Amino acid sequence: MSAAARFESGTDDGRSGHSIDPAVILSLEGVSKRFPGVLALDNVSLTLHPGEVHAICGENGAGKSTLMKIVSGVFQPDEGTIIYKGLERRFLSTLEAQAVGITIIHQELNLIPHLTVAENVFLAREPRHGPFVDRRKLLADTAKCLQRLGVDIDPGASVRSLSVAQQQMVEIAKALSTDADVLIMDEPTSSLTESETTLLFRVIHELKRTGVGIIYISHRLDEMAEIVDRVTILRDGRYVSTHNFSETSVDAIVSLMVGRDLEDKFPPPTRRPDDHVLLSVDRLTRNKVFHDVSFTLRRGEILGFAGLIGAGRTEVARAIFGADPFDSGEIMFDGKALSIGSPRDGIAQGLAYLSEDRKTTGLATKMSVASNITLANIEDVSSRFGILDFRKEADAARRYVDLLNIRTPSIHQLVRLLSGGNQQKIIIAKWLFRQSRLLFFDEPTRGIDVGAKFAIYQIMDELAARGIGVILISSELPEILGLTDRVAVFHQGQLTRILETRNTNQEEIMHYASGHSRPGQDPASGTAP
Repeated sequence: MSAAARFESGTDDGRSGHSIDPAVILSLEGVSKRFPGVLALDNVSLTLHPGEVHAICGENGAGKSTLMKIVSGVFQPDEGTIIYKGLERRFLSTLEAQAVGITIIHQELNLIPHLTVAENVFLAREPRHGPFVDRRKLLADTAKCLQRLGVDIDPGASVRSLSVAQQQMVEIAKALSTDADVLIMDEPTSSLTESETTLLFRVIHELKRTGVGIIYISHRLDEMAEIVDRVTILRDGRYVSTHNFSETSVDAIVSLMVGRDLEDKFPPPTRRPDDHVLLSVDRLTRNKVFHDVSFTLRRGEILGFAGLIGAGRTEVARAIFGADPFDSGEIMFDGKALSIGSPRDGIAQGLAYLSEDRKTTGLATKMSVASNITLANIEDVSSRFGILDFRKEADAARRYVDLLNIRTPSIHQLVRLLSGGNQQKIIIAKWLFRQSRLLFFDEPTRGIDVGAKFAIYQIMDELAARGIGVILISSELPEILGLTDRVAVFHQGQLTRILETRNTNQEEIMHYASGHSRPGQDPASGTAP
């Protein structure tokens, strides 16, 4: 029986043995949660109605994800109650929550890379024919889920072969396959293109129509108007207020989130680029990936890489850093030719790459703040015998925690327990401690709140003002326009145009990102030949 039919009939398909209150499907009352040194949630309450999208907004560290992990069985509350379909519940695992109809799409991808898309979507729920997995049905059922999302992904493909955006769609398909009554979406669009986001919103409207209650967490406040009915704001782990979304504004929500008005989204620049060329790339090519990419980066400049997903921005950055090979071309750094065959070579020569997926490739999540900050320069906190000097490590960690205003109860705190904004600052601290002279920021504010974004923007500006090279790869055009001095626009592996930021706009950038160009123009120089 569908969710809508269950709501109309007043039954719950035998999952709880009790009738449903059609007004409220989920209620949280006085929920609190403590971690070592941190009160993550303090007496938080909210309700969710069938067929409603209820947004939870707040800065990183406000408690949004912690609250949702309690609802979905990842954590158990220290205080408070969860009432689901009229019954007080406490879930000891995500499988328990899923069994009664509550499913979560985590902000961090929760897939097994070496398994196929189908095996991930129906993990631990595979259709069987006797004792054996029915692979034909497994692939067919997965194809239906992906078709529902409107995406072209092979159910038999290995997850590790997919892009981050495609993996995000697999996560969403996995959640849809459970036929949940309550669906929690934690930053579901953070890796998606505009067209993929549109497809997701179409599915959300369909789910609302069938009576599914959706809790929606996103830092992209502008997109919420299309789908959200109510919004609850949290700040520092506490409940602030709940509003009908149609009766409030994004500016009002932001003010409630941060406890103050944000007049400017971007800091005023303190840097002034000079004529010294820090990085020069000439005709860089990797067959079938990118071709004849040429550009320069001046000292004191922030250069933006813009383009649609798959345009080659990240691939070019990774090739320069040494993470991926390239077939031809020349790279000059501070007047010297670079010979880089691996990330180790890139790091040794002063390059740093802050990856889009910070949890997988940017951080050692099971290690402490101090260990992560010193990880790329461990020799500077070791004795001459190669033994780690814990006092040196602690001194270095405290210096960068203070410098970047990293909010952590202790330098010994595990980084996985910190908010996304603070995790991003730790990655920056790691490369500053390494004394890197060129930093690639790849989608640095993905999944980060407005307050933390501003702090990251300030750090980037200050780095450029100190003469450190900064290249920003971002899918958010307001971010590109608000931070950079020039914009390199990519399309299908080619650099189509370099634009002066002060003289361009989103429409022009998208014009070149879509592959259009004007006759008689030289992309690498940004001027007519």
